[in-house]
Amino acid sequence: MSSTANGKNGTWRNWGGNVSARPAREVTPASVDELAAAVRRAAEDGLKVKAVGAGHSFTSIAATDGVLIRPQLLTGIRSIDRENMTVTVEAGTPLKRLNVALAREGLSLTNMGDIMEQTVSGATSTGTHGTGRDSGSIAAQIKGLELVTADGSVLTCSEKENPEVFAAARIGLGALGLVTAITFAVEPVFLLTAREEPMPLDRVLADFEELWAENEHFEFYWFPHTGNTNTKRNNRSAGPEKPVPQLKSWIEDELLSNGAFQVANWVGRAVPATIPAIAQVSSKALSARTYTDIPYKVFTSPRRVRFVEMEYAVPRAALVETLRELKAMVDRSGLRVSFPVEVRTAPADDITLSTASGRDSAYIAVHMFRGTPYQRYFTSAERIFTAHEGRPHWGKIHTRDAEYFSRVYPRFGEFTALRDRLDPDRRFQNDYLRRVLGA
Repeated sequence: MSSTANGKNGTWRNWGGNVSARPAREVTPASVDELAAAVRRAAEDGLKVKAVGAGHSFTSIAATDGVLIRPQLLTGIRSIDRENMTVTVEAGTPLKRLNVALAREGLSLTNMGDIMEQTVSGATSTGTHGTGRDSGSIAAQIKGLELVTADGSVLTCSEKENPEVFAAARIGLGALGLVTAITFAVEPVFLLTAREEPMPLDRVLADFEELWAENEHFEFYWFPHTGNTNTKRNNRSAGPEKPVPQLKSWIEDELLSNGAFQVANWVGRAVPATIPAIAQVSSKALSARTYTDIPYKVFTSPRRVRFVEMEYAVPRAALVETLRELKAMVDRSGLRVSFPVEVRTAPADDITLSTASGRDSAYIAVHMFRGTPYQRYFTSAERIFTAHEGRPHWGKIHTRDAEYFSRVYPRFGEFTALRDRLDPDRRFQNDYLRRVLGA
């Protein structure tokens, strides 16, 4: 799943296969000191610097023709503070390894996204999130950060120390410095009961506020060309543990959700006219099920079918209207969409450029199978999202620029002023940051 570079001057590609770059050199530092030295050396050579995690962003946020920093040696838990219930972890640690290590210690994050291939720094820097009524993104659970800034110095920040940096750097887009360690709030491991069941889209939209209010974590997938959805409700449970039996899990999560879905997408890509019929079958393939397990085994699932994705956060109050407009657009467009549309929520948070900054949000994610033309679908969807002052996920495809962001983020100027202070020479700049933050 990780991104790869071939040879010394190899080409780097992201997971979605839609972004590539040819860095001048790659560095894999084994310590914070080595990372700081690499930044200073890049400055001497007049090169830009970018860190890249697992390459799970669909934007060119990590692309560089300068120095590519790979953090895979900066991994593992540094320390656990049971009194304050925090865990400090190295920036290159994959979420998968963090989740397993925390469970072993009897601990868990409160909320997480639905895949765990990313590194902790890559996931938080782009605003990766799951769904939650009361609990926000992974970045919203950060209590402290350590970063190497443009002059090669190491800066630590929290609510008490460098609070203005802390406000922005939790979702820093790689623009303020290179994150080397993150301190997360954790809690004693708990059980979640997941209830997955099909539900007509009309009913989900009619009852959305209720479904949101009654569940700690509510999400649903709508299958375009159908009136069908799959809903998922996760709530805390007193137990007992009742995981999905192994064979059933393999059939549902691997064979149907990945294997059969892959084949369906191959057929759809070859013969787009078959997609609406396939969608009817796909949307009914997964039957209702209930299971109880520790959080990461409930929140996350394998995603082996490669795709490209656009996701926007709209005000939660605008979700139902936005989704109705999206459905009407797909119905009249003649588009053939083989991937479900994913809908999640997050409460307002206080992170400067978080997609949920200062407003309760709902996320609508549109996907296309890798290798199929996605521009027309994404452009039409984006037009609907932006009409509702949508904020695109920083790591997913969008066409917005600094001028747009200055309108939909009240604190946008706060972020750019901090960047001027921390990176005056734009050591961490690339084409993507130039577009979204301005020069």
